Amino acid sequence: MPEDFGPHYVIFVDTEEEFDWEQPLSRDNVAVTAMEGLPDAQRFFREAGALPAYMVDYPIVDNDRSAAIIAEMHAQDGCEIGTQLHPWVNPPFEEEVSGRTSFTGNLPVELQRQKLKRLTERIADRVGERPILYRAGRYGIGEHSAALLEAEGYRLDTSARALFDYSGEGGPDFSRFRANVFWAGPGRTLLELPLTSTFVGPLRRFGMPMFAWGERLPLWRTFLARTRLLQRVSLTPEDYPLDLALDAIRRLIDDGAPIIGLSYHSPSVVPGHTPYVRDADDLKAFYAWWDGVFELFAREGVTAVRAGDIIAAADRARASERNGPA
Repeated sequence: MPEDFGPHYVIFVDTEEEFDWEQPLSRDNVAVTAMEGLPDAQRFFREAGALPAYMVDYPIVDNDRSAAIIAEMHAQDGCEIGTQLHPWVNPPFEEEVSGRTSFTGNLPVELQRQKLKRLTERIADRVGERPILYRAGRYGIGEHSAALLEAEGYRLDTSARALFDYSGEGGPDFSRFRANVFWAGPGRTLLELPLTSTFVGPLRRFGMPMFAWGERLPLWRTFLARTRLLQRVSLTPEDYPLDLALDAIRRLIDDGAPIIGLSYHSPSVVPGHTPYVRDADDLKAFYAWWDGVFELFAREGVTAVRAGDIIAAADRARASERNGPA
């Protein structure tokens, strides 16, 4: 990124169908009733000065009503519409549904290509604009993902989740990733923006090596969290209380992070669809979390940015580097 870019924040919304988070994945889970609450959520974020990008999956754009909601939000408010690929509900359906195949990067490369193409074209048809932002459901990118995304014209991927390891479930390992933006893909035209996670606590500088001991020592991470010596924090109201999020944001600002990425799942804006928002009190707490975060951003001079502006700034920085001093 350019040296004078930031600090900014960007919000990505995993805009998806509803399902029971405690049950196995199923192709039958395609209900999208919670989408009725998304326009109200969009108004809340816009009034706060935020610029969310909505990463939509196949059930959203395959349903006439939810597709119309997304298209109207894009047309009236200019919000960015990206892609989120949940392979188990995204045609063509050639694989068995399992934990391993829920990570798109584990599928045969031709099937990955077909699923991505079907979803990309469906979004373009429904919204009237071809998406250039991507996130894999369950963060499930693989060795072919960047090349496939470049071939379909995508410019930014947000599939990596910094400091997290899903290899125990058959997924990718991002434990060595930080929130740094970098170029990916064979043509280096795809910008990778990992979902922001960081460590807080007195042992923060020891970070991942110390946190990784939890793979071998039972209750080690529980001990670290309860003593507040070291905690891994992702910037989402889902599972991470406000005080931890504010601490993480302060650390990121002190570290000079140019981009702070936040996220949530769209069904959380209506009670009863995710484990994080079960009732009206949970929904109130959900919005209070965002209020607290926006207040800190305002005090620290961190402003909202669109994903497209991040791409444009990275393009300018690379062009300047190639051309050298004027």
